[in-house]
Amino acid sequence: MNDATLIEFAGRDTVSDPLTDLLRKGARELLRTAVEAEPDAFLAEFLKHRTPEGRAAVVRNGHQPERAVQTGIGPVTVQIPKVRSKTGAPVTFRSALVPPYVRKAKSIEAALPWLYLKGISTGEMGAALKALLGPDATGFSAKTLARLKTQWAAEYDAWRKANLGRDEWFYVWADGIYSGLRGKR
Repeated sequence: MNDATLIEFAGRDTVSDPLTDLLRKGARELLRTAVEAEPDAFLAEFLKHRTPEGRAAVVRNGHQPERAVQTGIGPVTVQIPKVRSKTGAPVTFRSALVPPYVRKAKSIEAALPWLYLKGISTGEMGAALKALLGPDATGFSAKTLARLKTQWAAEYDAWRKANLGRDEWFYVWADGIYSGLRGKR
């Protein structure tokens, strides 16, 4: 007999949102279409290259393994096409949309410093991003944020030490008063 008094509720951490599911599906299809078009443009550069038998020297060669890219609407899976040369000459195709090893959209990485500066601690970052991006959000551990903080500090130090005297800079300083939408009568 089980004496446990706790009852687990199925799906308590998941929110069913048909709109987000539709957007994710549309994003997946749009990304698939765009990524499939990239090698066609790449192969157009090699149309004149032929093997001794008269066939195309550079051809498509399947796909890389499917991977998830974390975006603002949650993870979107993508498969990058592969290209190979039949002549043995080295040919490398790299997707401009989804470069190798990219697992997060730039907008997500840009959100991390903002969330951290607004007071979300290193240990709470994963939970905050899961609330924003959905339960499938992965790769946002405290260790990842600590690594990014070190990188941000190095970038800030490099910026502080950069010589800005050789460039001309224009800036605008503005001050104003916010009066709200409706004035009091």
